Amino acid sequence: MKPSVSNRDHETAVLKRFEQFTRDLQRPGSLVRISGKLAAITGNGLTIRGLSRHSRIGDFLLVGPGNANLLAEVVSLTADSLLAKPLSNTTSIAIGMAVEVVGPLLCYPSNAWRGRVISALAEPIDSLGSLAKGEKAMAYDRDPPLSLDRQAVDKPVRTGIKSIDIFTPICLGQRIGIFAGSGVGKSTLMGMLARSPGFDIVIVALVGERGREVREFVTEILGRSIEKSVVIVATSDESASLRRLAPLLATATAEYFRDMGHKVLLVMDSVTRYAHALRELSMAAGESPVARGYPPSVFSSLPRLLERSGPGSGTSGSITGFYSVLVDGDNNNEPVSDAVRGTLDGHIVLSRKIASSGRYPAIDPLESISRLAPKSWTPQERAAATELRRLINRYEETKDLRAIGGYTAGADPDLDHAVQQVPLIYRALNQVPEDGPSEDVFRDMPRSQPHTHKPQQG
Repeated sequence: MKPSVSNRDHETAVLKRFEQFTRDLQRPGSLVRISGKLAAITGNGLTIRGLSRHSRIGDFLLVGPGNANLLAEVVSLTADSLLAKPLSNTTSIAIGMAVEVVGPLLCYPSNAWRGRVISALAEPIDSLGSLAKGEKAMAYDRDPPLSLDRQAVDKPVRTGIKSIDIFTPICLGQRIGIFAGSGVGKSTLMGMLARSPGFDIVIVALVGERGREVREFVTEILGRSIEKSVVIVATSDESASLRRLAPLLATATAEYFRDMGHKVLLVMDSVTRYAHALRELSMAAGESPVARGYPPSVFSSLPRLLERSGPGSGTSGSITGFYSVLVDGDNNNEPVSDAVRGTLDGHIVLSRKIASSGRYPAIDPLESISRLAPKSWTPQERAAATELRRLINRYEETKDLRAIGGYTAGADPDLDHAVQQVPLIYRALNQVPEDGPSEDVFRDMPRSQPHTHKPQQG
């Protein structure tokens, strides 16, 4: 006798409740564990059978027993199997090993994290002992705050870096990009930002950096600023999953301190290497590229990460974000640059020509812009910054003319004024980490008024 339709519906409902029950049992701390089996190890990742109904994209799995286990991230699911990317090398695992679901990753930030250097898995890598756990669990991957719940971004903050505070001033909660090729002082600039006095705590994410540069950044560039900083590191030799997780952990940590009411500075170097990690994971899952090798999911993941910074809601603090973009071949219009520029509230361009001339930070004031500058300047500062920018533009646009001897002093009083003042302006803008933050950036500029008088008759 065949079961009735109502009986089949009842059986389906029971099975769904059992499935939810077993999924709940998989949560950390449960005494009951559901295991799958490792079926294949390939260049794309690990094929695992038996856990498809108990896993989600982005969940983490534990492969192997005891100390030999390995953490892997689920990147693709089918009805019969799933594909996971290991977070470390696969030499410790073998076909047939048991695999358990860990679920989404959580972190537990606390004030004890200040002054520490940690991995993308929130483990200490600075030889200062174990890392204290806070009471509040923070998910690595969270939704950004609702747009209408955010506070307004209208409170100016000084970084102490003259080129930034004059030409691209920022407000608390603003997000701005630093666009630069390799070797133009990007990391040094970000270290100078970390020394800014206008923030309570600094979260630094170093993504895809060379291993030797991490110590240099912490000891030489950050210096004593490490005391109010949390540095999160995923070096270039680590897996794509870890390079993807480092920015997520940094952002979750920044959100924790923002929710406590702090003024947080989030410095990420670099978004480009985060995009490279996303591309590697997406390609392993079978996604097709659409723009210079980048799959579509990369361009949906970037704004999701960037939108998590900014002002909080209610009485919470803010996250002011500086995101470096490593432009390929000094091309500021490549796909990642375009995607990031469209999401952020401004951009700072570092010029290789300026760096070659020995002027640091190598910020191009004519190409850099802050969309919130009008809310940061006073009327007097705005007039001064506009005049400085005009003089620099006049000086630079006549550079070739002056190089071939086509400039004659006295023929153009306005150009004479620019030729006299701009070298002094450039000298005043030059700033190295040893100089420390500037207390009054406009006072440090050479005193100059727009040139209006007529040339004397000879």
